[in-house]
Amino acid sequence: MKLNELSPSPGSTKARRRVGRGIGSGKGKTAGSGHNGQKSRSGVAIKGFEGGQMPFYRRLPKRGFTNIFRKEYDIVNIGRLQKALDDGRLDSKSPVDETALKAAGLVRGRGNGVRILAKGELSTALTIEVAGASKAAVAAVEKAGGKINLRQAKPNPEKSEDSGKVKDKPAKGKKSVGSDGGNEDSKVPTDG
Repeated sequence: MKLNELSPSPGSTKARRRVGRGIGSGKGKTAGSGHNGQKSRSGVAIKGFEGGQMPFYRRLPKRGFTNIFRKEYDIVNIGRLQKALDDGRLDSKSPVDETALKAAGLVRGRGNGVRILAKGELSTALTIEVAGASKAAVAAVEKAGGKINLRQAKPNPEKSEDSGKVKDKPAKGKKSVGSDGGNEDSKVPTDG
């Protein structure tokens, strides 16, 4: 065998189709792009555009809303806690809080705290200090001899009780009724 005799296995390669080489080639003239118009050109992307007709995403009825003040928690199941204890990433003698969970690689710490859920089995007594836990998770931890301490969420200063109240202030340039005692409208006529 010589180098000039080497060739790919039959059927493993296919010659590319040369477009725009005349009407007899099978892909001549419009080169596979159909006829004239915007979409026969390259680089056209009209996502959702329906020629001026009300597009589908606007015809559909909208329901619900997205709460921009929602709290998002990092979720940890008790089965993952037990696996981390078995692997030596968590210490059962020290309290398990968000810092310990982050160091063990169980959470990323990007949410509003950690919430414990009850999937899996826990056989080690743990003291867990987190932002939230399901009732089933609390029962499972207490059954194993541990306990869960839920830390109180910090109050949002923008949603304090006083923020929604508007204090009554007299308008500029006007005195409130009875402030000077000489307002004629406030005088009550007396008999005699």
